[in-house]
Amino acid sequence: MYDRVQDEERNQNIVATILNNIPSDSEITKIEYEGPFIVLYSRKPTVLLENQEIISKMVNSIKKRIVIRTDISIRASEESVNQIIRSSCSYPNSISEIFFDPALGEATVFVDDFRTQIELSQLEIALVEKTGWKLMYRRAPRNLRLVKSVNEILHSSSEERMSFYKRVGEKIFRQKLSGSEEASIVCLGGFSEIGRSAMLIVTHESKILLDFGIKSYKDEDRDILPRLDIYGIGMDEIDAVIISHAHLDHCGAVPILCKYGYDGPVYCTEPTFPIMISVLQDYVSRSKEPLYSTRDIESLITHVIPLNFGAVTDISPDVRITFANSGHMIGSASTHLHIGNGDHNIVYTGDLKFGRLNTVDNAFWNYPRAETLVIESTNGNRDDKFVTRDVAEEYLAKSINSTIQEGGRLLIPVPVLGQSQEICVTLGMLRSVKMINPENIFVDEKILDMFNFYEMYSDYLSKPLKQRISDHIGDPLFINSLVKLEPSVKWEKSIILCPSSMLTDGPSVTYLSQIANDPLSKVILLSEQFQSTPGRSLQEGERNITIEGKNLEIKCNIHVIPGFSIHSDYNQLLAYVNRLKPKLKKVITNHGEGKKCQNLSNSINKIFKIQSFHPLVQESIKVL
Repeated sequence: MYDRVQDEERNQNIVATILNNIPSDSEITKIEYEGPFIVLYSRKPTVLLENQEIISKMVNSIKKRIVIRTDISIRASEESVNQIIRSSCSYPNSISEIFFDPALGEATVFVDDFRTQIELSQLEIALVEKTGWKLMYRRAPRNLRLVKSVNEILHSSSEERMSFYKRVGEKIFRQKLSGSEEASIVCLGGFSEIGRSAMLIVTHESKILLDFGIKSYKDEDRDILPRLDIYGIGMDEIDAVIISHAHLDHCGAVPILCKYGYDGPVYCTEPTFPIMISVLQDYVSRSKEPLYSTRDIESLITHVIPLNFGAVTDISPDVRITFANSGHMIGSASTHLHIGNGDHNIVYTGDLKFGRLNTVDNAFWNYPRAETLVIESTNGNRDDKFVTRDVAEEYLAKSINSTIQEGGRLLIPVPVLGQSQEICVTLGMLRSVKMINPENIFVDEKILDMFNFYEMYSDYLSKPLKQRISDHIGDPLFINSLVKLEPSVKWEKSIILCPSSMLTDGPSVTYLSQIANDPLSKVILLSEQFQSTPGRSLQEGERNITIEGKNLEIKCNIHVIPGFSIHSDYNQLLAYVNRLKPKLKKVITNHGEGKKCQNLSNSINKIFKIQSFHPLVQESIKVL
């Protein structure tokens, strides 16, 4: 039962605790619940920014996240801020853009070189005092077009978003209902299958969606969407949506929620936000009958609340989440859910890489508590074992060199996002140390566009790449090694990277047809190849394949190198489970073909003596 009086008393106690501990010269004008944060508006924010330990003590006291915002009365005009910042640095021309978000009182400064970024960072307190805006600095990517369009939507919807944040905050920080703690996982999609990843966490208090994707590869003509209908839940009953990363099979159906009335928060990491919007817009533009419109995507933009790795955040009265690096691609997150008063903790890995990649660090594993683990099973069979990354890179270099020396052409079909950037960086590294020497590395424009986000959110990259950036290396991501792929390209002794990774459609099919009859040329398959795709047929030794209704005889070489997957192999999945220090009570496998989910579940049960499940879509499992 809900007790409004008790709720108001609790809120008054939180406000009193803050006011009793805050310096009076900070001139707090109001304290509000906004989204998952308690927001302090200040006319002297520099007092608090210079004394961060005060905020830390309050956070520890009230166990809630606190955000400092500048009071609107002290904010200079956007034009004035632009002039103040540019006049404050030695190289004003290195500032490419400044984006403003009036709803948050924040200005993001995009800087072309590190000298200016360091200079402005050192002046941060003084600039906040001069401008009345909180300032953030990001490296300017080569193209800001998409980020600019997202910012324009955020800017124009500032008033609506401020009302939205307050509604969400009131819902999150309401008093808990009385009753015993309970929690169940409802399998909506991506269980004993790949695609349409989605699950519903149901507690006594909350209903939370983890991922909401689509089946995006072409052969799938049914069961495209998650089965939200099996639970009979209304859009107004969902407390939050959490997105693990920006691949369509995890986020592709989220705009449908907005289309049909969902008006709650969507949580993801900072890089996932714009990348997800880019992926969704691309889906709409290339689909003959898209499931939603650009207007639905714009609605989604105004509901996203980005969170950093490691930030413990209330998303409902009885659930807190913490994002951690899942090692799959930039910004990809595993989600730790803390339910009730520590009654139960769930870790949802999302897509997991517990092994070395060049672009992002290994998946995080050091959780303080975890009773239930939901783990992906893309490579859940015992024979899904890769060579080490060093060996895989050596194989790749030898495979490339043998073809280049014979005058052949190399096609590497890859997805647009994630593995493609990993391979581009790897090829750049191999070329820089002269392990390979193709005449050109041609890359599809959509793949190159994704590097804008890798440049912007460089703090989410691997330690070696961040070191290259901090060392002020001119081309830290090896982008200068890449050439934009043009339709009429001459690619003798060269490499082409383009989608789709499974040769179902797109440019990879076009370039495959150009080398299909050439025994000197080669296709290198580095991605997982799903069943019933042309790529899977080639992997299994077929040389007469059908693509888009046309028969194609393959006389070129086919080389499969599995060590470049951005998913964990069988041994890595088991190593991850073994590395988790908390004593697990349940493990649930998902995101894999049925037999792979079953095999991984059985292996975990046998090896670790943990109760394990490999449910189907529409099943539910009570975990508390």
